[in-house]
Amino acid sequence: MSEISVIFDGKCELCNNSIYWLQKKIEITALDFHSADLSQFGLSLEQCSREVFIVTGTKQLSGAGAVAYLLKVRGNRVLSALITLSGPIGRSSYKWVAKNRNSVPVKLLSYLLKR
Repeated sequence: MSEISVIFDGKCELCNNSIYWLQKKIEITALDFHSADLSQFGLSLEQCSREVFIVTGTKQLSGAGAVAYLLKVRGNRVLSALITLSGPIGRSSYKWVAKNRNSVPVKLLSYLLKR
């Protein structure tokens, strides 16, 4: 398997806890977009401030697609498939979480990932 680089918001508690949770089972290179050299991935600060990106080999995914990919690699195939198959619902849910990081449901998810 190719190396997986995850470009995420290192100032986001949910993002940091998600990286911690992923690294328990899979090897990834976690890059905080605030300090990473985004030009090597052809990404901008604006893009990375809106959603997570993964780069592996020649593949680049973002948002819900990146989350589904990471879940699949981690072994959470059912949840990955649900996100993928839900299409616009999965993408809208990702965008809602990204915009509501300080809401109770998102803080609860973050707490659960940390455990």
